[in-house]
Order: sequence, then C-alpha cells, then structure tokens
Amino acid sequence: MSVPDRPPEYPTPIPESLHRQLVEFRRHLWRMKVFEAMAAGVVGLLVSFLLVYGLDRVWVTPAWARLAILAGGTSLFAVFAPYWLHRWVWRHRREAQLARLIARRFPGLGDRLLGVIELQTQHERADSLSPRLRGAAMEAVAAEAGRRALGEALPPPRRLRWGLALLLLTGGAAAVLTLTPRAGMNALKRWLMPLSNTERYTFTRLDNPPSYLAVPYGEAFDVTLRLAADTEQHPTAANGRYGLQPAVTANLADIEYRFSFPGQQEPGTVAFRVGDALHALKVEPLQRPFVQEVAALVTPPAYLEIPEQTLDLANGVLNAVEGSKVRIRIHTNRALAEASYGPTKALLVEASELVEQEGSAAVDEADGKKQTIMPPEIYVPVSGKLSLRGNESVTPELEIGKVAFELPLAWRDQHGLTGESGYRLRVDAVEDAAPACYMQGIERQKAILPEETVEFEILAEDDFGIKLAGIEWSGEFTKPSPEAPAKGEMKVVEGASQQARVGRPVAFSPKAFGIEPQKITLRAFAEDYYPGRGRVYSEAVTIYVLTRDEHAQMLKSQYDRAIAELEDLARREEGQLDETQRLDDLEGEDLQKDENRKRLETQEEAEAENTRRMEDLTARMQELMKDAARNGDIDKKTMQKMAESLKSMQELSQEDMPKVEAKMSEAQEQSNTPEKTDKDVEQAKDEQKKVVEKMKEAVDKANEANSRMEAGTFVNRLKKAAGEEEAIAGALIEGFESLLGIKSDEVDPKDARSLAGANKQQGETASDVRWIQEDLGHYFARTEKAPFKEVFDEMRESRIDMGLEEVRTLLQDNHSYLATEDTKKWSAKLTEWAKKLKGEMDKDDQGGGGDGGGGSPEDEDFEFMLRVMKMVQQQQDLRAQTRALEQLRRSLPPPPGAAPNR
Repeated sequence: MSVPDRPPEYPTPIPESLHRQLVEFRRHLWRMKVFEAMAAGVVGLLVSFLLVYGLDRVWVTPAWARLAILAGGTSLFAVFAPYWLHRWVWRHRREAQLARLIARRFPGLGDRLLGVIELQTQHERADSLSPRLRGAAMEAVAAEAGRRALGEALPPPRRLRWGLALLLLTGGAAAVLTLTPRAGMNALKRWLMPLSNTERYTFTRLDNPPSYLAVPYGEAFDVTLRLAADTEQHPTAANGRYGLQPAVTANLADIEYRFSFPGQQEPGTVAFRVGDALHALKVEPLQRPFVQEVAALVTPPAYLEIPEQTLDLANGVLNAVEGSKVRIRIHTNRALAEASYGPTKALLVEASELVEQEGSAAVDEADGKKQTIMPPEIYVPVSGKLSLRGNESVTPELEIGKVAFELPLAWRDQHGLTGESGYRLRVDAVEDAAPACYMQGIERQKAILPEETVEFEILAEDDFGIKLAGIEWSGEFTKPSPEAPAKGEMKVVEGASQQARVGRPVAFSPKAFGIEPQKITLRAFAEDYYPGRGRVYSEAVTIYVLTRDEHAQMLKSQYDRAIAELEDLARREEGQLDETQRLDDLEGEDLQKDENRKRLETQEEAEAENTRRMEDLTARMQELMKDAARNGDIDKKTMQKMAESLKSMQELSQEDMPKVEAKMSEAQEQSNTPEKTDKDVEQAKDEQKKVVEKMKEAVDKANEANSRMEAGTFVNRLKKAAGEEEAIAGALIEGFESLLGIKSDEVDPKDARSLAGANKQQGETASDVRWIQEDLGHYFARTEKAPFKEVFDEMRESRIDMGLEEVRTLLQDNHSYLATEDTKKWSAKLTEWAKKLKGEMDKDDQGGGGDGGGGSPEDEDFEFMLRVMKMVQQQQDLRAQTRALEQLRRSLPPPPGAAPNR
C-alpha cells in the first residue's frame, strides 16, 4: 500500500547575518555606481559647456557643432547614466546577482554563497535531503562570510576620479562664470540653445562692423573697424586678409583700426581678426557711378517768349541769358542714393566789371590758391539736394543772375560709392545784348532827285530774337521854308522770338513818301524783346534830295572831274606814244634785246592800265548820261555832245586800246623774227596814234558838252538863287503876325531862331550870287557870247550884291516887312536874268533862228533815242516808287476791323 506524499515544506531562509551582509554589500554597490553615474552625467555637461566656451574664444562655433557638443554632453545623462544604473543597480538587486558579483573577486566564497542562496529556494523531501543538514551548510557559509569583508568584493571604485573631474570642471565653470560673466553667460546660452541666433561674445567687440562693402573697381580702398564702447580688450594691432592675399596689419589709433587694401577686380571676402573677434567682410569691386549724360533744362525769361529748352552740357559749360531759370539733369549709369549740388562759387573774372560798379570782392588765400569772395549784395551761394528718379537726378530751379558761377555736383549710389570728385559745371550769365542793325548796298552820302528811288538792304541781328526792324528818316531844309521838314518811319519786317537775324530789301522814294527837296538823314532801326530798351539805330545815311537845278549843278561838277580824268588819260597815252615811236626807230635785232623787251613789256602794262582806267571812266560817264537824261533840264544839244564823247570812249576802251595792247604783246613773243617784231611795233605805233587822236576828239566833244552844261548851270544857279529869295520871303510872311512891330531884343526865341535861319540863308545866297556874277565874266571871256555879257553887265549895274547884304541888315533889325519886299524884288530880278539866258540857249538849240529849218537826221535819231531813254527811266522810277509805296502800306497799322496788312 502506497504512502501518500507529504505536502512540500516552506524554503529555509539564509542565516540573518548573511542576509545583512548581502544587503549592506548591495547598498554600497548602488551608492557607488549611482554617484559615478551622476558624476559622469554632470562631467559630460560641464565638458560640453566648457568646450563651447573654449571654441568660441577661438572661432565662431557654428550651430551644428554646438548642437553636436550639447548632444554629446547630455548623452552621459540621457544614455550612459541609465545604462550604468541598469547594469549596476537593476542587475544587482537580488542575492544571487550579488553572489555572482562577489565571485568575481572571491570565486570560492562566491560559489558557496550562490549555493546557499540556491538551497533556500530548493523544495526538499525527507527521503532526498535533510533539513538539518541544509541549515548546517548555510550556517557554515554564513560563518565563513562573516569572517570576510564583502566590501572588498566591490568593483574597483572610480568615484574619486569622477569626483575630482567633477570638482575641477565645476571649478572651471564657476571660474568662467565668475571671471568672465558676460562671455560665460553668452557661452551658456549658445550651449543651451545651439540653434538660436545668440551672437558669439568676444572680449574684443566691434561697433557695428559692415558685412558688405562695395569698393571702386581697381582702386585701393580703406576699411575702418571701430571698437565698441563696451569692449573688454583693446588689442594694439589687428589684421585682415583679402582671400588668399597677404594679410594687412593695422594698428590701433584711438579706438579705430584703418586697413588699406590694394585695388581689386574680383569679388572676395576679407577675414579680420581683432583680438578674439573674427569678422568677415564681403567685398565687391564695382565701377564708380559716372555721368552718362548731363543736360540743362533752361526756362528763359518770360519777355523773350522762348519755350523751355533742353541743352546738352557735354562740354561742361552752360550759357544762358540773365534772368533764366535752369535745372541741371544728370543721367548716371545706375540709380543713386543721394546727390547734391553746391555751394556755388561766383567767378570773379567775368564779374570784375560788375564788382567795380556794385561792390568789392575780397581775396582769400587758402591751400596756396587765391579764392574770391563775392559780397552778398552781388552774389549769394546756394546749395541743396537733387531729386532722384531712377538713374536721373535733377536740381531744383536755379536763377541765373549777372554773375557767372560754378556749380559743383556730388553723388553717391546705393552701394555707397561716390562719383567723380571735383565734378562741376560752369554757368555763364549771358547779358541780353542790344540788337545791331546795318544798311547795306547804299553809300554814306547820296544825292538824288525826288523821283529817284534808293534801293538797299537792312540787316538786323540780336542774340535772342528781333522783334521789329525798319527805317526812320528825318529831314532838314538847307534854306528857310514855310514847310515842315520831312519825318517818318517804315516798319520793314516783324521778327519773332529766336529769329536772330532778319534782312529785307528796302526801297526809299522821296516822291512816293511826299518828301520835298531837302537833306534827309536815313537810319535803320531794330527792336528786340528786352523790356524798356527801345530802338537801336544803324549808322546814319545822308540823302540829299535835290531840285533839278541843284541836280544839274552836281552833274556839272561830276562832269568836270570826268573831263579832267579823260584829259589826263589823253596826256598819258600821248606820252606812251612817244616811247612807242622811240622803240619803232630801233631795228628788229635791237628790239629783241632784253632791255628793249623790258621796255615793250612796260609799254604793254601801261597800255593795259590805261585801258582799265578808260573802262572805269566810261562806266561813270554812262551813269552821268543817265542822270542827265533823268534831270530833264539839260538841253538835248548838251546831251548829244555827251553821247558823242561817250561813244568815242566806249570804242577806245573796247576796241582801239586793246589793239595797241595786243600788238605790244605780239612784239615780245620769243618766236618772232626781227622783221616780225619790227612790224608789230610799227603797227602798235600806228594804232596808238589813232587812239591819241580819238582821245583828243572825245575830250573836245566832252568840253563842248561841258561848255553848254556850264551855260545851262547859269540858268539853274540863277533860278536857285531866286527860289531861295522867294523862300525867305515866304518864311517872313508866315511870321508877320508875331514879328511885325516887335523890337529885335523882344522877339520870341522861336521867331528869333527863324530870323537867324533866314539871315544865314540870305548870306549864303548873297555869296552864291557873287560867284555867279564872277563866273559869268569868266565864261564870257572864254566864249564871247553877247547874252552872257549883257546879263553880267546888268548884274553889276543893279549892284545886287550890295542889295542882298542890305536885306541881311534888315533881318538883323527885325524889319521883316522891308526885308520881304526886297527879297521879292531880287527874286524877280534873278528870275528875269535866268529866263534871258534860257531863251538864248533855246535859240542855239534851234540853229540860231533863221527860217526854222529842221535838224539833221542824226539829230532826229538822237532825239528819239533820248526820249526812249527818258521813258525807260520814268518807267523804272515808277516801278520803284510803287514798291516803296507798297512797303509803306504794309508798315502802317490796319484800320479798326480790317484784316492785317499782308
């Protein structure tokens, strides 16, 4: 029969003493390893902090490095400490685990302890193991363990090393935070927050150093680094390296380091080291901002009526009229950040005259140069900023006064680069000068008949535009007259602003303008747009508008001079004929000698000169012929003689004299034989004889015409004197009301001037009459014409010279009535004598009376030609007068409501 199993017994516990030893061993183990784990974690943190601090002293520790360092430092807490605690605490919490650890140091004891620990957990039966035996075994092992110090079985302790490291590191961190609190706290922030933007702290601190700098392309440049006010260190020197180039050292001056780098052409980075401070500066070489175009926007003064102008200032000089307003516009190669002008500087050279008139200028010597200081009442410098629009910059409006000035310009682009230094523009103030006007194509003095027309051209110039140009005339009677002197003007052309030059032909006709014979002062005038300036006049031209009598006398004087020149030419030609005859007496071989060839050449040149003079004289005689035909009072016989003389002169200048010159030239040809040369000289002599004879004939005909003209001038001179006496009488009659019965010292000043003018004219007339009387005597002595002797005798018997002087006395005493009666008497007497001489000349023209037979066919042909000539001249005069009247009509203002003259 089987015995039922007994229920298992509870495990037998290990002895209490052994249990206490194991608990104490575990407590020591845990305490030691926990301390080591904590110390290692703290050491890791301190090491990573100090590493960041140390690296920041050398360079700028990047965020990724700081993050790696922080991760490495905290990993001892986050990874190593849990691992260490798991290994030494969690894996050594049970008695068996402790027995195995002890077995490492004490293998036998450890094995027995491990056996005892296993026995207490063993389930036993009575038939397999005795409880008493198991207990005895445990007691034996406990006794043995009691005799041992289990602490010796602990792993080698490292707490001293970890503690020392912790102490040193803690002391180091404390020293960092105590001795360099700002650097320590900065490193702590950068260590705790590696990804933040916390700036690295340096003992040497810079005051806002630039991170980018644009420098002039290829030019040396300076970089200045300034120490911050809170810097802890002031290094005596610093260095900077541009790329891989040699480092540049700069010494501390005050609180700045000034680095000078050579010119660069490629972008790069400058690495600066100032103490423990590192700074990187990106450098970009750029071309300086330069002016591509500069222009002036000029607004001329309003009175000029000129719109705003844009002028190119490529040459740097602006000429603008005083009172203009100008804006300077510059176009640069890139946009600007700032641009300025001024202060302007007055130029004393151009303003010297102005300074003398309005003030004085001081002279200041600066930098070895003389600088002028204009007084403020003359010139005030201005300066300011330019307005910026993209690449264009414009100054505000500057007013141009009387003083030229320089306008400095400066600019800076958005990169901080400045433009060309010393860039300046010159602004010259141009005075609005008065216009100038001229009269061209007219002599300074000219004598004409009233129906003649003087044609010329007026030119007017102004620097800023002609407003108006025309002519103006004023008359002056050369003898007393009740009429008012002529006075008038004619607007020839109306200009326009910016029309600097105008020119127009002008026709001036006394008859068309209702001007009687008198002295006319004619001037051209011009007006510009300058307010209040008025007219500017040309040089005056004097035109003598003559009566026919005066005109005839003038022609007589001109004809006298022409005859004298013709006689001179005849004498010269006769002298040359003598030389030609002497040459003709030589043989042909002698004529071909050099000295005689030279004589022939001289003869040829003299003949050429005579021909030229004859051509000029012929042209003047033609003009005299035309003027004589226009006069109308010169008789046809005189005109015929003038025409015959003129015809001979034309033939001489065009045919005869050139033949002599040609023969002289042929005689000098090198290819001539002696016979040919001799023959040429002989022919030249023969032709020259004909020339001399023809010249004498021309002189004789001219003298005949001159004699008749002289006789005619007596008529004209007498009529002129009669007219002057009649004019004096008319002037006195007009002033009877204010002159009669008034004493000479009580006469009104205006009437006194009139009496003085009449007295002067009476003296001139008396002188003319005496000359007429004397010339009549000489003329009779030459011609023995009875009528002239008769008039001469009557003039002597009438004692007209004394009578005219008595009139002067009456005028001086203001016996105007008696003076008037006498002047009328003498005027009538002079007119009577003129008629007598005129009648005698008319008889001569008709062939001396007789049966009244008609003239020769040549006379009739000439008379017809003369009439045609007069008709042509009259037609030409009429057309010229029409042009003058049309010009005058256009110059007059239109009546109200009418269209403007065109």
